Amino acid sequence: MKVNVQTPNFVADEKLIIFINKRLSKLEIFYNRIIFADVFLKVQKTKDRQNKIVEILLSIPGDVLMVKKGAKTFEKGTDKCLKALERLLKKRKQKQRAYS
Repeated sequence: MKVNVQTPNFVADEKLIIFINKRLSKLEIFYNRIIFADVFLKVQKTKDRQNKIVEILLSIPGDVLMVKKGAKTFEKGTDKCLKALERLLKKRKQKQRAYS
């Protein structure tokens, strides 16, 4: 799976990009036909502490899954997104098995 990390308005640390790549590679356990993932890391200018936004767009054959979560850090936001994507991929795999 190809992972593309985009960070508008700031430069992401190499450790963060490695962390995201490592976590996204674990999604292939649940669904092995993932084509690519686009990850958008954004910082909102608010007084709220949860101003880090993580959006993950996952391309799979015939569909695109999009998840957007906010958190205090990009790592926590990534983990939240991955839990949601894990649930979506499990549902999709169960539906495919039902039709097979």
